[in-house]
Amino acid sequence: MREITCEEIIKAVEALCIEANTVLPLKTRELIDSAEKDERSPAGKQVFKDLRENYLIAEKDRLPICQDTGMAVVFARLGQDLHIVGGSFEEAVNEGVRRGYEKGFLRKSVVSDPLRRVNTGDNTPAVIHSRIVDGDRLFLSLAPKGFGSENMSAMKMFLPSCSSEDILDFITETVSKAGSNPCPPVILGVGLGGTVEKAALLAKKALTREMGESNPDPFYAELEEKALRRINALGIGPQGFGGTVTALKVNIEVFPTHIAGLPCVVNMGCHANRHPQPCDIYTCGACCHLVHHPAVSPA
Repeated sequence: MREITCEEIIKAVEALCIEANTVLPLKTRELIDSAEKDERSPAGKQVFKDLRENYLIAEKDRLPICQDTGMAVVFARLGQDLHIVGGSFEEAVNEGVRRGYEKGFLRKSVVSDPLRRVNTGDNTPAVIHSRIVDGDRLFLSLAPKGFGSENMSAMKMFLPSCSSEDILDFITETVSKAGSNPCPPVILGVGLGGTVEKAALLAKKALTREMGESNPDPFYAELEEKALRRINALGIGPQGFGGTVTALKVNIEVFPTHIAGLPCVVNMGCHANRHPQPCDIYTCGACCHLVHHPAVSPA
């Protein structure tokens, strides 16, 4: 049985926190640059130029892409033949978040109680989703979630008789109601099926999908494209100034559900939609793979 130490986990999470908040994923950059060419509004085009300048400065100067550095959401795939030594897995993840937000000078936005609202002072605890898988590796993915977009998310329980058109209407309505609040152009994660909490988890996980990928099922890939076209026809545009690009991507994830219902959750993500590539700690040696993208000169 392979062993991994908590200190290795701490170092990996620390690096992921800083990387996620300061370096925009390459595929997201490509989407932004492509969307600028498609945008017809002069104001919208200028927003895209500003977004590109912002992410270039953030990477160069190691500054946050956005002042809201989010609540850390961690997805972990833990091999059943891996043994963690030197402490608790969850404590190690939280220590990594603590160190990452301190070392990276990232804003600490987490409060210890939802009603009494006292700041924890170190952006912990993280929201951790763990899954036991085959093998002896640990894969970590971190997605800091800002709440300008999170607040605009929505959930609805559909009847099993609903159609794909009903789902499209709900997705489009959610974006329409959100307006400029989630800092469009947005990226949407949509979870369909399971139970309420499963649909919410699917929607959140959908936001971490590689930006160049579609749902592998052609039926849902087509649904993603239909949803994207409908959203971009709303005219909200970049940062709500009007235009033809309100969303960059719609990612739909599905799961079997009960005969009597159909949960649907739309989790809204802003244009940054921060999430570095997943970390295989054993292979990379505590995130040595976190190498910056070559700087892209503004057009």
